[in-house]
Amino acid sequence: DMARRVVESLNLIENPEFNPFHPANKKSFSLRAMILGEGEPPTEKQIMAKTIESFWAAISINPVRKTQLVKISVSSRDVEFAPVAANAIAVAYIESQLDARIGMTQQAANWLRERLGGLKQKLIKSEIALQQFRESKGLLDIEGVDTLVSNELQQITQRLVEVRSERINAETNFFQLKKLKNTSYDSLSSLPIILKNPFVARIKELESTTELKVSELSKRYGPKHPRMIAAQSDLDAVRETLLTQMKRIAEGIENEYSAAKSKEQSLLQALTKSKEDMLLINQTEFQLADYVRAVEVNRTLYETFFQRINETAETGTLQAANARVVDEAVISARPIKPKKKLIVALALVVSLMFGIALAFLLDALDSTIKTADDVDHKLGVPLLGVLPLLGTENIKSPTKEQAPVYSFVHGNSEGFKESVRTLRTSLTLAGLENPVQVLLFTSTVPGEGKTTTSVNLASAYGQMDKVLLIDADMRRPTVAKQLQIPPGSPGLSNALAYPESLDDSIYSMEELNIDVMPAGAIPPNPLELLSSKNFKEMLETLKGRYQKIIIDSAPMQAVSDALYLSTLTDGLVYVIKADATADKQVKTGLTRLEDSNARILG
Repeated sequence: DMARRVVESLNLIENPEFNPFHPANKKSFSLRAMILGEGEPPTEKQIMAKTIESFWAAISINPVRKTQLVKISVSSRDVEFAPVAANAIAVAYIESQLDARIGMTQQAANWLRERLGGLKQKLIKSEIALQQFRESKGLLDIEGVDTLVSNELQQITQRLVEVRSERINAETNFFQLKKLKNTSYDSLSSLPIILKNPFVARIKELESTTELKVSELSKRYGPKHPRMIAAQSDLDAVRETLLTQMKRIAEGIENEYSAAKSKEQSLLQALTKSKEDMLLINQTEFQLADYVRAVEVNRTLYETFFQRINETAETGTLQAANARVVDEAVISARPIKPKKKLIVALALVVSLMFGIALAFLLDALDSTIKTADDVDHKLGVPLLGVLPLLGTENIKSPTKEQAPVYSFVHGNSEGFKESVRTLRTSLTLAGLENPVQVLLFTSTVPGEGKTTTSVNLASAYGQMDKVLLIDADMRRPTVAKQLQIPPGSPGLSNALAYPESLDDSIYSMEELNIDVMPAGAIPPNPLELLSSKNFKEMLETLKGRYQKIIIDSAPMQAVSDALYLSTLTDGLVYVIKADATADKQVKTGLTRLEDSNARILG
């Protein structure tokens, strides 16, 4: 596919060097047809296939040792065409990768749209069911009805207490009345409830006055004296009136008791009815809550999928390429073949001075960083520390004591431990003016020891502070494997995709005195996850929990993860493996970081 893209973009079918059927090659084509007996002219498909085959044979793609670079070469008789074709191959590769990633994004968007349709129908059904339930129960304002019935129940209960108290008082008076043997004057006048009546009290006062008058007249006159007869008649009339009034009050007591009982019974029935209404309303509320909850859940799912579709549509065309052109191809200064003069000269030199020339040649060609002085002279950045080789890197199945990441805790090399402490001290001094809470580790290429350095430094910090180590190299994660965290365990990618799983993505490593967040599941788009708002919010949350956060990032070459992460951290440490990485590659990485305004501590 890549070769076809270049053939079509450069129109190589019109180039006789690669199209054997081109009119310029008519003689050789005619001779071949005559020998092989091919009388039929080639089809367009055959011409394209042969052109692609010829062009592919002229391409040479070789990886650069110990880097993530590849070198593309094209052999051609046309000296100006060769670099154009090589650059076109690089562009075609980058475009094919982008097309593939965009295609994956579109597939995800199509799947989301299909699910969205089903969720929309489910939401509509739940809303219809809710409306039908409201209509079937005649619900307008269930909360208002609930409050009304509750107030009514409270009022009835309060009134029942009052009426019951009245009935008890009336019942007491009634039973006192019942205890009387008869309703004579003496019996009725013995009841306190009757005597308390105001009208009875006034008549009793009149009776006392009349009795006093009769008593005084009896001292002067005889019983048959007219004045004595008149006074006695007045006394009898008063007592008759008093008896009549007391009987009326007695009847009133009986009527009051009957009325109180009736009123209490009526309120008891009303209370029972109100309780039944309240129970029915509660049952209706529970049923309504189920319908409302179903609508809310379906609406939340629908809105979540709808938002995810919009995000996918917006970011679908913003895919970042996972490769870039470091140096464009240029015209070769000399022909690559044949090299007769060079072969003769080299044969003479090699035969005469092989040993000396080889030694000088290797030394001249070796541009790697070898010593601590090279860091200052060649790179111009501070040297924070030098960690010695442990001698356990080539052990296939090291024990925990032999594993490089446990060297500071379990290792036997005191020199290595002291070197880690020196590195910790250098970083502490570098952060005196501007404290460093979030520290980023990166390197030029994989295998330079940034993970070993970051884990051991985290263990050193863990003796003093609460430390979190984050494996942000989601392309080639190694922290989980080296710390023996089970495969498939959630980590950084899971916490970014589902922020609520943050605590489940952090593991406590008690032996190392640190917490660790592995990379988690390897995502198809690590840089998009790292540059998301979720990562910034997660980092702010973790700052509140930990005094020191160390991030193990991807190498600088070919990817831009570390560039972006350097803008979110307080400082960056660049790890270089001695006698392995070319100073030009390191300078390129440092320059890119400086252009991003990264704070390079050393």
